[in-house]
Amino acid sequence: MIGTIVNTVTIIAGTIIGTVLHRGVKEKYKEVLYTGLGLASLAIGLNATISHFSQSEYPVLFIVSLAVGGVVGTAIDIDGRFKRLVDRLKKGEKGESRLADGLATAILLYCIGPLSMLGPVISALKGDHTFLFTNATLDFVSSMVFASTYGIGMILAAPVLFLWQGMFWLIAHISSSAISNALMAELLIVGGLLITGSGLALLRLKDCKTLNLLPALLIPVIWFLFK
Repeated sequence: MIGTIVNTVTIIAGTIIGTVLHRGVKEKYKEVLYTGLGLASLAIGLNATISHFSQSEYPVLFIVSLAVGGVVGTAIDIDGRFKRLVDRLKKGEKGESRLADGLATAILLYCIGPLSMLGPVISALKGDHTFLFTNATLDFVSSMVFASTYGIGMILAAPVLFLWQGMFWLIAHISSSAISNALMAELLIVGGLLITGSGLALLRLKDCKTLNLLPALLIPVIWFLFK
């Protein structure tokens, strides 16, 4: 799991550096960062979704996943619970209401993507860490930008990434056939839409409450398990 460990460390390092830079960043520059992150989220999310449509064996599965996952997430109130937890941790700090949105976006951007999802699998099956090292470089830059905007609280995304990539590594290590290309395509379609939703929230166009939609990622997994 050397690749995942390196990826996690780069996020921690980038967050610390970005937090130091945060003190000298004026409000107008922060707004530019919000806009830049929002546009980047839209581009990355739409690309992940559109580029994998042709690989989908079940064209309506992503719709069912979003519908069922959204209902489950809303019933549990993942978004509300998460934001209340963050507010307690950041009580009294200026900009606390936006940290939750930043963390949600960062976690999705770090975790949902070809490099972050395929990287651990290739690492476990072939011992090739190239994808994860490349992803670590990208996340290092991204974490600095996020932390310079949202602060040190963004470091909470690091353990989430470690657990996420660790899950894929462990599954692939146990069974080389556990994660098929078809399942990976479905996850990337749904995940790409979640990233797009985060981009809309950052641009203040629409609060999609993407955390409530996170259970949608489990629906393709459950479907393929039963299939």
